[in-house]
Amino acid sequence: MSDLALQLALAVIPAILAITLHEAAHGYAALALGDDTARQAGRLSLNPLRHIDRFGTIILPGLLLFSQLVMLGRVAFMFGWAKPVPVSAWRFPDPRRYMALVALAGPAMNFVLAWLGALSLHVSGDNPLVLRFITYFILANIALGLFNLLPVPPLDGGRIMVGILPLPLARVWARLERAGIVLVLLVVFVVPEIARQMGYAFDPVQLVLERAMDHALRIVLALAGLHLGPAIPGGGDAV
Repeated sequence: MSDLALQLALAVIPAILAITLHEAAHGYAALALGDDTARQAGRLSLNPLRHIDRFGTIILPGLLLFSQLVMLGRVAFMFGWAKPVPVSAWRFPDPRRYMALVALAGPAMNFVLAWLGALSLHVSGDNPLVLRFITYFILANIALGLFNLLPVPPLDGGRIMVGILPLPLARVWARLERAGIVLVLLVVFVVPEIARQMGYAFDPVQLVLERAMDHALRIVLALAGLHLGPAIPGGGDAV
């Protein structure tokens, strides 16, 4: 296998697993709370093909992967999304708060997966490819979980905010979802890039996520009985 193909596999497979189980968690949470819409739609599945969004799962991540491998020789950042699992909120006794629980299930799954990945390091041996795969799996799940907790609709964090805010504020916050993913792309990519072109270092989302990633990684590893060391496979800190 060529080095490029290996880098792609090591980056893509953990991301696909993280996204697939994230979406499945939403569906199972909704089912547990009384809504079987996802099951009826065939979305309670661990088959990644059931959750693919053409642009968010294939085109955008593919462009990011290719450009980073060509320009940097490694994968430093990934972004994408899957098709949202269908949920019929009207079937819940308390739609607003139950939807917040459904939204929380996705990031919670990612953090559990990251912890399981960290536990697997105890029995992974010294194979560098195995270590790199597990590392990417841990980082992909932490990154996906944290990113989705940003309190911006339509991310999970935005829906959680709608569930916990006082009703008047929740209604205002929910209206932001009409802008959809465009709002997220503006906040995360467009505005910081415009600022860079103008000579300003303005990227608050990246700053917050980088700090949160560091703290979350330390917590996940600590819960698995590990600690950060000087170098992690593929860059960063190691266990």
